[in-house]
Amino acid sequence: MFKDKTLLITGGTGSFGNAVMKRFLGTDVKEIRIFSRDEKKQDDMRKLYKNDKLKFYIGDVRDLASVKNAMYGVDYVFHAAALKQVPSCEFFPLEAVKTNIIGTDNVVTGAIEMGIKKVICLSTDKAAYPINAMGISKAMMEKVFVAKSNTVNPEKTLICGTRYGNVMASRGSVIPLFIEQIKNGGPLTVTDPNMTRFLMSLEEAVELVVFAFQNAEAGDIMVQKAPASTIWDLAQAVREIFSVKNEIKIIGTRHGEKLYETLLTREEHVVAEDLGGFYRVPADKRDLNYDKYFVEGNKKIQQVEDYNSHNTERLGVEAIKDKLLKLDYIQEELKNWEGKR
Repeated sequence: MFKDKTLLITGGTGSFGNAVMKRFLGTDVKEIRIFSRDEKKQDDMRKLYKNDKLKFYIGDVRDLASVKNAMYGVDYVFHAAALKQVPSCEFFPLEAVKTNIIGTDNVVTGAIEMGIKKVICLSTDKAAYPINAMGISKAMMEKVFVAKSNTVNPEKTLICGTRYGNVMASRGSVIPLFIEQIKNGGPLTVTDPNMTRFLMSLEEAVELVVFAFQNAEAGDIMVQKAPASTIWDLAQAVREIFSVKNEIKIIGTRHGEKLYETLLTREEHVVAEDLGGFYRVPADKRDLNYDKYFVEGNKKIQQVEDYNSHNTERLGVEAIKDKLLKLDYIQEELKNWEGKR
């Protein structure tokens, strides 16, 4: 499906952008463009892969002109550029607005103007029932691309999105933190032992994007079903993998954190189509003539639960270890750790 096509990845130097790039670099894709504002990481990627199919574009999704400049001759866009760290978005919420909301509008606007065939926008479980600035900005990002999808003929430009949970061992996540704490000989810090999070590998997140590319209709949000674990069991699993007895210390919930994350709200669950390992949340096609929606309700909403990390499949310590040991990152860290002992 990517034969002789040109693919643009915004935020292409990040964890997800790298994973998408690696997924398609070995195929018969014509060209992969990496768009980001980090010239150092672009230079690192250029030296690491040494591949003529890779092209690098310095720019910022906040700047429509630089986005459009990277879109000449592009067939498909994977929009992964975002501010993702909860604390930094809490302290600088307007920066989250500029990148996650306005940046997304620039990407889809540019794609429509440049005649891009498909745009996949990446969202997060924190966008469902958001309580922090990062989640709120991502929720608005979803509203932006869904609304924009209604303004364009999908045969010319199809705009859709994905929503996924925590990506294990991604930059700034808790698993690298636990490993760093083990290396330093200190305690593994857990906010709340009963806190749950979805567990997905980068490869699974990439497959969700591929699934969306193949199956999504205009305005859809595609969600992949995923297991979850408590943070306590995750810390215990990491500790056992590295064969250490560091204390697990409870430090209390941080500002902007939820006890559990939601991948599908109750309202979305009512209209979602179950596709086996995935859900498809169709776009709301109502227009401004919505008087009847004030007098006609939907009783189904009262009978359905949201799909969250508390009510999905719960992994125990052994199952978490099995999942973690499949990660290249864990194998690499384990090898380094055993070499130093």
